[in-house]
Amino acid sequence: MSTIIQRTNRAAVREELGRGTFDLLVIGGGIIGISAAWTAAQAGLRVALVDAGDFAGATSSASTKLVHGGLRYLQTGNVRLVAENHRERRSLAAHVAPHLVNPRRFLVPIYEGGPHGAAKLGAGVFLYSALSAFGDGLGRVIGRNHALQQVPALKAEGLKAAAVYTDHQMNDSRVAIMTVRAAVAAGAVVLNHASVEALRTASGRVVGAELKDGLDGAEFGVSARLVLNATGPWIDRLRVMENPAAGPSVRLSKGAHLVLKRQEPWKAAVTIPIDKYRVSFAVPWEDHLLLGTTDEPYEGDPREVRATDGDITQILDEASVALDGMRREDVTYAFAGLRVLPGGPGDVATAKRETVITEGRGGMLSIAGGKWTTYRHIGRVVLDRLGVGSEVLKTVPLPGLAAPAAVAHRLAAAPMDPTVAAHLATHYGTLAFDLADLVRRDPSLGEPIHPDGPDIWAQVAYARDHEWAATSDDVLRRRTTLALRGLDTPRIRQRVADMLRTTTPEER
Repeated sequence: MSTIIQRTNRAAVREELGRGTFDLLVIGGGIIGISAAWTAAQAGLRVALVDAGDFAGATSSASTKLVHGGLRYLQTGNVRLVAENHRERRSLAAHVAPHLVNPRRFLVPIYEGGPHGAAKLGAGVFLYSALSAFGDGLGRVIGRNHALQQVPALKAEGLKAAAVYTDHQMNDSRVAIMTVRAAVAAGAVVLNHASVEALRTASGRVVGAELKDGLDGAEFGVSARLVLNATGPWIDRLRVMENPAAGPSVRLSKGAHLVLKRQEPWKAAVTIPIDKYRVSFAVPWEDHLLLGTTDEPYEGDPREVRATDGDITQILDEASVALDGMRREDVTYAFAGLRVLPGGPGDVATAKRETVITEGRGGMLSIAGGKWTTYRHIGRVVLDRLGVGSEVLKTVPLPGLAAPAAVAHRLAAAPMDPTVAAHLATHYGTLAFDLADLVRRDPSLGEPIHPDGPDIWAQVAYARDHEWAATSDDVLRRRTTLALRGLDTPRIRQRVADMLRTTTPEER
């Protein structure tokens, strides 16, 4: 059974952040910043990580939830990138987070008059699987009837065949939170809901930051030998703090997604070619269907990014190219995030998804871009820039490492409702046994938060005490699946808020 970490005491964390000088201060708690903090802490550095909002509160929890090699990158001839992505994808699924990253078969339907023919797609998925050393089976073309058996919602008219390949999927928020836990276990000091008000400087060098706690208004500071700006869409805001004359370094692209009720089970996800370059996805996820994504330039306030009515229409229309029954009334949730792309001319849809690291005149490093699949690699890149050899780092699993089916079996024997047991096993791994302990001590925590979903009240208590959840959104959007299922009613939202304010006996 895992060791339960102590409830976060924000005042004590602020005191620790203000003590001495850290080797590295990471500003930004998206997956890039989290990974940098985790990797640096593993290397023995004293590391601090802060975020103005919640961990994975923006772009990192607004992805298509895929851990993939990037089939479409083959069309641009970037074979090396696909091979690298495959290696990291399989490492995550086999060694780092098999309890959180799961295999998923994909179909690419081939229609009469479509942008790609069977020969081209067949060769593409064969090469794709070859670059993965055929570890996930052989990419191939299947017949029309077989494709319809895999995905009953496929449009039958004009369907000739389908190409098949395998990738992986995840719950991005849960992977991010587990990585924060891994960073803390390695020695990092972390605090969310703490915004940077100014940068500390000495002799023209950035040596830390002045911060404000967004929950109680407390002001504090952090000193560090090196500051890493990993703020994603806000990266240029921090660069201007360092150098008021700094020009824009990135562009933003908005990606919107929809979550729909699924009418019938699918045996595979669908990659839908929209034209010769763009695709849309329809992926079974959390007992629902995830559709998306869009790829449009965005120049507004990152805090205001939303899935608009136009986004919803576009996503449903693009899904309907290959699928029947995609109805607006089945949408339970819509969300949008911002990709951070290197600055420059051209269409954002064809811009490279590459990681860019720059150094400002005050010595602050700024990192932008990258992919979820290779997030651990990004942490090593940062470590190399720090002059610390990352090649000696071992592959460290995330907390809760286990086979989900085995965990679910033990939980169901507790006894626990099998649906709840399976849900906890695939979101917490062996840490689910800690939630089972909470339920044994207080059976009311075993009650469902909403009768139509598998989340239970023990998850709220656990998120509050061990996963840095401080607001209802932290819990409903990123620690549980209530929001995406459309189940975060005002009554539930209020009860969650009340529970977050409740203190434990030890704190009274």
